[in-house]
Amino acid sequence: MRKQLFVFVALLIAVSSQQSAVSKEDVLIENNTQAAPKELPVTDNRQPIAIFDAQRAFAILEKQCEFGPRPPGSIAHRQTQSYLFAELQKYANNVELQPCQYEVDGVTLRLNNILAEFGPKAEAIPSVTGVEPIGETLLLAAHWDTRPIADRDPNPENQHKPILGANDGASGVAVLLEIARVLSLHPPPRRIVIVLFDGEDYGRSVDDMFIGSRFFAQNLGKWRPDYGILLDMVGDKDLSLPIERYSWEANREFTQAIWDRASTLGLAPFQQRLGAAILDDHVPLIKVGIPMVNIIDFTYPYWHTVEDTVDKCSAKSLEVVATLVISIIYDGL
Repeated sequence: MRKQLFVFVALLIAVSSQQSAVSKEDVLIENNTQAAPKELPVTDNRQPIAIFDAQRAFAILEKQCEFGPRPPGSIAHRQTQSYLFAELQKYANNVELQPCQYEVDGVTLRLNNILAEFGPKAEAIPSVTGVEPIGETLLLAAHWDTRPIADRDPNPENQHKPILGANDGASGVAVLLEIARVLSLHPPPRRIVIVLFDGEDYGRSVDDMFIGSRFFAQNLGKWRPDYGILLDMVGDKDLSLPIERYSWEANREFTQAIWDRASTLGLAPFQQRLGAAILDDHVPLIKVGIPMVNIIDFTYPYWHTVEDTVDKCSAKSLEVVATLVISIIYDGL
């Protein structure tokens, strides 16, 4: 993930490729509010949060890190892809790879988003763009790749090394894989699509970031969601989750409803205040009209350093975020 504070007053983020590339750049924007998504219907299908096993989720985080740094093109990247795909196959109605090739610095990256479907099988009708679902679909997303350079490390000798990405890469995926297990045991009342984005954290310039999410946004087809939630850097032991400003500016009602639910659930890391605007994997989807909210801790001091390691993360933080997401899945908003 990239996070460097760049202050702009602009419409939907036209970030030039000349900007310094840090995975989640902060961008202040003018009010460009999309229409709020239709309200998620309330159901009586909520399952006890005890079904989410925080220790199992943390073990998934550890397992990803055991492969080592996972930048595109590495052996660890391929091993992690196989692991994540196999795990989702245990739980989902359907799992697919969405391949994407991307040219950067004379190198061809072969990337794969990992897509999984849960819950009611949507009816489908043919259309000019392929087969698209009818009905409500909630997208849950995270990125699974890690950054090839520790360019924020205070030690210059480390700045060309890849990061392990325990928080920035493994944490959101860990939450979603454990939620996938929950969904298989307790089928949700609405269609859920989990997407693990590749190539989020690759480049030095903004043009070479968010590769997988940009490709997904332009090739939605049958996976098109009605709205979605992105999880990024949610494993920090000292978890701090203010309202991400770009989500709020684009979809205020939807975003506020999520933080209000967190308050109702007593989840203290979710703070009722506006934080920075973070350029991240939710932005390409917002640009094509999908209401998306980014749940992200951007106060993590080990971001893009070689110190982004397992010991900086906690099972409790994963559980806090999962508690909110599971509430939204089964109760709506």
